[in-house]
Amino acid sequence: MTTPDTATTGEELRSRVAGLLAESRARSTALTEAVDEADLVAQHSPLMSPLVWDLAHIGSQEELWLVRDVGGREPLRPEIDGLYDAFQHSRSSRVALPLLTPAETRTYVAEVRDKALDALERTPLTGRRLVEHGFAFGMIVQHEQQHDETMLATHQLRAGAPVLQAPAPPAGRPPAAREVLVPGGPFTMGTSTEPWALDNERPAHVVDVPAFVIDTAAVTNAEYAAFVDAGGYDDPRWWSDEGWAHRVSAGLVAPQFWQRDASGTWYRRRFGVVEPLRADEPVVHVCFHEAEAYARWVGKRLPTEAEWEKAARHDPTTGRSRRYPWGDEDPTPAHANLGQRHLQPAAAGAHPLGASPLGVQQLIGDVWEWTSSGWHPYPGFEVFPYPEYSQVFFGGDYRVLRGGSFGTAPAAIRATFRNWDHPIRRQIFAGFRCARDPRPEDGSA
Repeated sequence: MTTPDTATTGEELRSRVAGLLAESRARSTALTEAVDEADLVAQHSPLMSPLVWDLAHIGSQEELWLVRDVGGREPLRPEIDGLYDAFQHSRSSRVALPLLTPAETRTYVAEVRDKALDALERTPLTGRRLVEHGFAFGMIVQHEQQHDETMLATHQLRAGAPVLQAPAPPAGRPPAAREVLVPGGPFTMGTSTEPWALDNERPAHVVDVPAFVIDTAAVTNAEYAAFVDAGGYDDPRWWSDEGWAHRVSAGLVAPQFWQRDASGTWYRRRFGVVEPLRADEPVVHVCFHEAEAYARWVGKRLPTEAEWEKAARHDPTTGRSRRYPWGDEDPTPAHANLGQRHLQPAAAGAHPLGASPLGVQQLIGDVWEWTSSGWHPYPGFEVFPYPEYSQVFFGGDYRVLRGGSFGTAPAAIRATFRNWDHPIRRQIFAGFRCARDPRPEDGSA
């Protein structure tokens, strides 16, 4: 299990948490030891922090919550708190800070982990909301894995020879049906029972969603290339006013990391390797505006967040909402492409065992999926345990993304998990699928 259930005993929970902490640290170590010291301290993009900042920030958050708060220990390095506070320094400015060296950073995060494990051993995991069912430890596991995915995105942006390796994902077979009708009616969105769910996923609430049609697979490279080749980036009809202005000002002509040779063949750069574009993989590294334009070009739209979650969770036979599209059991490699097992999305149809009750595939893993919804709290939202995780970001121009990517850890994703970003961002592992309103020929809604 990647997360506990309410029946887990104290010792089982401690063992599970310790294992997940070890998994996240092993991944952080692999991502930072894959490059030399110069790469660790460099800023590979103004959109990203130096890798060494991410690693120390992981340790700083772990110290604040598990060592100081849960463990009740004195601060290890109070003088560095401000350096690794994400709200005090923009990503583009962090490279100029007096950061810990790579060696100092590794020593610091190791010392923090020793004390965090001591807190795990000594702390009763009940009687206080922060530690009930190991929540604080689960929050830190998810935080580290989220930064691991951020560091993976930094690896994609760095120049130079490839340093990461992973086997290719399994082959796919496109779903027999390109679209499915999701009947209208209420479903339960969000959660009030998932032990490690974050505050923005709560509380569970009923949403009445009109019938809609959704694609059974994410938009593929071949499908998106047809939009590019048809002049989609040159025709403002497909773009919102805001999207067209950004396309022009940013000079967008294709997804990030795509390039075309003299013969017209598309290639993409993936973690330092330039290779032919794989036609049947979900398109990745597109911003919200690009996704929206493609959807209009094919006569569709992006799903709302509620539509996406209903397609992913609602079981029309039982009327209940599942933890994952396939059921309540945790993800396995047969269900979804997660956890950096592969360094790319899997082809459409590669994980049929992960399908929803209505046959919608690969909603979890492969690529984060843009939705049309802005970033807002659910009715009855309550800040927990701190406002800087969710509350301070509500509103603005953010768009919600769902489902996780090939770089998202199983412990950091579920069908209720909500991600958000600015609509111009392309460095994240984001793609999309389309939806539309029903037509008479679609049948009963």
